Amino acid sequence: MSLKISYRYFVILLVFLVNQISNTQNLELNNAIDYLNKNKPSTYSGIDSLLKPFQRDSLKMKLFLEASKLNSYDEGTSYALNAIGVINRNLSNYNKSIALHEEAKSYADKANSNELRIVSLNMIGVAYRRMDVIKSALDYHTQALKIAYEVNNPSPTVSYNIAVSQNSIGNIYLALKQYDIAIIQFKKSLKIEEKANNKLGLAINYHNIGYAEEGKGNLDVALANYEKSLSYNESINSDIGRMICFNSIGGIYLKKEDYNKAEPIIRDALKKALALKDQFYIASSYISLGQLEIELNQILEAEDHLKKGLEVSKTYKLKSSEAASSSLLSEIYQKKGNYKAALDYYQDAVDIENTILTEQNLQYVNDIVIQYENENKNNQIKALASENEKVRQRLERNKSIFWYSILALGLILTTMLIINRTRTLKQDKQILTLEQDMLRSQMNPHFIFNSLNSIKLYIINNEKENAVYYLNKFSKLIRKILIASKEKETSLQDELETMQLYMNIENIRFDNEIDFKINVDDSINTGVTKVPSLILQPFLENALWHGLFSKTDDKKIDLNVSKNTSDYITVEIIDNGIGRIASKKIRDNKKLKRKSVGIDITKARLANFSKAFDNSYTLNIDDLYEGNTPTGTRVTLNIPV
Repeated sequence: MSLKISYRYFVILLVFLVNQISNTQNLELNNAIDYLNKNKPSTYSGIDSLLKPFQRDSLKMKLFLEASKLNSYDEGTSYALNAIGVINRNLSNYNKSIALHEEAKSYADKANSNELRIVSLNMIGVAYRRMDVIKSALDYHTQALKIAYEVNNPSPTVSYNIAVSQNSIGNIYLALKQYDIAIIQFKKSLKIEEKANNKLGLAINYHNIGYAEEGKGNLDVALANYEKSLSYNESINSDIGRMICFNSIGGIYLKKEDYNKAEPIIRDALKKALALKDQFYIASSYISLGQLEIELNQILEAEDHLKKGLEVSKTYKLKSSEAASSSLLSEIYQKKGNYKAALDYYQDAVDIENTILTEQNLQYVNDIVIQYENENKNNQIKALASENEKVRQRLERNKSIFWYSILALGLILTTMLIINRTRTLKQDKQILTLEQDMLRSQMNPHFIFNSLNSIKLYIINNEKENAVYYLNKFSKLIRKILIASKEKETSLQDELETMQLYMNIENIRFDNEIDFKINVDDSINTGVTKVPSLILQPFLENALWHGLFSKTDDKKIDLNVSKNTSDYITVEIIDNGIGRIASKKIRDNKKLKRKSVGIDITKARLANFSKAFDNSYTLNIDDLYEGNTPTGTRVTLNIPV
């Protein structure tokens, strides 16, 4: 009897305590809402410092939203809409999430708050990325980055959102299976998060690096990054982070065929995903569990879980998960001897995967071209408008002086303008001619045709990853060449990256036999050192087609950059080809001779570039010998800095 009474008192006490805690939280929320609507802080951190404990509670955020709208507090309204949008995104209500974030952006625009505008754009991009709508995701994150980089003295919120944008763009590269480029983006984001000591951001970036390493096949490296991410999630007590890490770690053990370790982790991940109602990871966990059960020969259980994963994927339009579950169901029905169902599921998987890859790559390449063209046109329009405005202001300012001085200075001024204009036009014409010749040299039709033909062979041979890899390299190279054709000079870093891309493309036609290395002296800051754009390409082209083309094996090109004096940087291009004498004999025996003008154009451009310096460039081409046997050619180019 006393035990029942004690238990009843315990329940009453527990209910009382819960009510007290709830009342205390509601009091804190009401105090925070009253303070915010009275003082109306305009910064994101000023709002977040009071509402962070409540931002994952949709009811409390709706209360704040109503109060903010009632008090015409636009910054508070934008904050609340973004918080509710994130809650819906985590429940996989992506369309509703996007609508809320777009409304949040409209209030940020109304308040003229760059912080909240950037947050809203990033959140829209994240929602689109979770839906595999790559182009829209890229557009919104790029907009967020553009605004963030234009902010003077960025706040911690702006810096954090730069990291968010770079992380999301890295995830877009992951979807395109461009793992190395994705890792670069994640590491940029990681530096910002480390500086801010943001453990959530660190957890996210280490997990994404792990995902990229897993895609490259580096399972142990991936596992180490996942475990590092898990430790950060544990330190901030994030259930969502634990679920994501468990899912990924279980997947690694599954790939390593360590099923005893994989099973409890994957089941725990599914349990957490179901509790959090995150449909994206519910689908992913069902698929991982189904794959594990196939390996354990638990066919009926695997079929049930994979069908659940497929149903969630279709309901929430998760294309990647839909393709994965269909592929595994095809494997199950093949084991059961139902070959028609196996074929149907397999065809569904292939169709979805091809659609994703094709759409994403086309969108990616088209987006690059369109952005470049639009940016170029906009810059030209802005430059003309700015120049016209400057001329108008200058004329207005000097109008009075002009009329008093025109008789005395008119003739002299006109003569000087004509002479100066003639000299400028002559120089501009020379530069324009050189740049046009340079562009024609880089955009050689044979090079473009042969590169595309090589990529086409990969597509025909169904080598999707190679086709995507080289198409990405080729599009990036073309874009760099087009941009470089507009610039008289570029950074040494960009020049070396462009040459690496060029050699990657050319190497396809050599069956990847060429060992190309770039070695840069540690004392050189390649980011600030300027050189004429695309200045090294003709020398690499000569090394390829005159030095190595006729050689059967052991083909090498080394590009060495050093700084022996303060006035120059020295670039050496060394190949182990047949030498200039043997190459000349081969050219002389050809019936069709084509005059190469690339080196002549390059010398003219170097001479024009050197006019801005006290010292001119120097160029030496030497034949290398071992005894009397030619062993290659060395080009030594000294560029003034």
